[in-house]
Amino acid sequence: MRGICTLAAIAAILACAAAPAAAADPPPGAIGNVEFVKNLPGMKWATAINFIQYRHRDVMFVTGRFGLRSFDVSDPANPRFLDAIVNENLRLQGDPPVDLDDSDGSISTYWQNEDMDVDANRKLVFMARDPRSFKGTTASDTSIAGVYIVNARNPRNLKLLTFHQLPTGHTTTCINDCRYLWTGGPASTAGQKASQGWAGGRPIIVTDISHPRHPVTSPLAVDLFRDDGVTAYSHDVQVDGEGIAWVSGAGGVRGYWTEGTHVDPRTGIERAATATDPVPYAGGEFDNAAAPSEFMHNSFRPAGDELGDGPAPGQYDPSQLILATEEADAPPDCNGLGQFSIASLEGSYNGEGWKSTAAQPFRLKVVGTWNPHDQEGTLVNDTIYCSAHYFDAKDGILAYSWYDQGTRFVDVSDPTKPVQVAYYRPDDGVSWAPYYHNGYVFVADHGRGVDILKLQAGAESGKEVVAPRSSKRHVRLVARASRGLRADPQLGWLCPLPA
Repeated sequence: MRGICTLAAIAAILACAAAPAAAADPPPGAIGNVEFVKNLPGMKWATAINFIQYRHRDVMFVTGRFGLRSFDVSDPANPRFLDAIVNENLRLQGDPPVDLDDSDGSISTYWQNEDMDVDANRKLVFMARDPRSFKGTTASDTSIAGVYIVNARNPRNLKLLTFHQLPTGHTTTCINDCRYLWTGGPASTAGQKASQGWAGGRPIIVTDISHPRHPVTSPLAVDLFRDDGVTAYSHDVQVDGEGIAWVSGAGGVRGYWTEGTHVDPRTGIERAATATDPVPYAGGEFDNAAAPSEFMHNSFRPAGDELGDGPAPGQYDPSQLILATEEADAPPDCNGLGQFSIASLEGSYNGEGWKSTAAQPFRLKVVGTWNPHDQEGTLVNDTIYCSAHYFDAKDGILAYSWYDQGTRFVDVSDPTKPVQVAYYRPDDGVSWAPYYHNGYVFVADHGRGVDILKLQAGAESGKEVVAPRSSKRHVRLVARASRGLRADPQLGWLCPLPA
């Protein structure tokens, strides 16, 4: 009976899946309050996007297992390819040959840089190299990790300046006006656990990139002891509008001052904050009922007008909220795990997140959560990969990637009651990260390449989305891109790999 019910649910969803075509016919799946504009194909395994404005050109950079590509998006609906840095450019001495053919279940490519940063002033692009690149593993002490630095001064002629080897290499983020990089993750090797004490994953490594051709790395790691006193996986860094660097990973989200003079809440002493010796600001682990996996993938603190004009009467001050992704697999429909959570930072400004232990834990109060469970456009399927991933914020609406459940648009103007106002879920897609840019939303999709979307006017109302009218064309399920993935041996579905 369960299989029959599942098929019936899928059929019901697909029956009302496609809205009338606007700029282009949307792919099979589900769509509401969103206009599908275009797909840029040929970029399977796209992971991240960023933009640099030039004098007469707006340029998009896309990274993935194919390497790095640049596109002129001065006309956002019609990107034009400019240049590429391919796997052969990124392959290091000792790496196995490049192999993009996954028909035999094995590939050899660059990986991963799922949160790409750029230096818009110096026209640089940074690409973190995960130790799993070119058939490496997180378990091996000899698998190479680090950062590639790309000269993008001429986006038609991208040049690799250098590769800088590091003990970390999953994501890398600009700090202090891109004078430094904070590079983190992934899981630690047996050697790192034994010699460094990194029991639960790799922390943040700081690199001075004042001279991009000759980076200099600090010998001291940052964001240690993040998981109730245990050094664990520091996954991603986001810098807010006040310059506070928020580090997400195992054990929650913690923010740091990296410039200026501040009181260190651990000691009560005022001192200078630097990229190599930051001062704690606030944060900690989310309460386990809201984030059972205890792994927060990425986060965002609204220090500007990203959530609107400010709190309404009786609501929370947005600047005292931290919005975060819990990454955890939750088939068949995201129920209970892998969700978006909003927590209050109140009670964490005196270093509580740094003093927390297993015996005396500190937890942030979660004020609101959301995931696609029982939501319009959700596909119920036991083989689906369903977890929150990266998101972007604009005017109180989050564009949010949910892997096989597509891109969801969630109104968070009331943080206690997030509401879905639009959605786009292609059957052949694995939504990785969405980006607002010049009136459009660009989605890095692990299965489809790059999708270009545009929110319809109805999404701005803040009202929960209603099902679009049924399409007359036949809509059928296609082979899902996630079926070509497998769990990582150490991190499971937190970092899926090609099967």
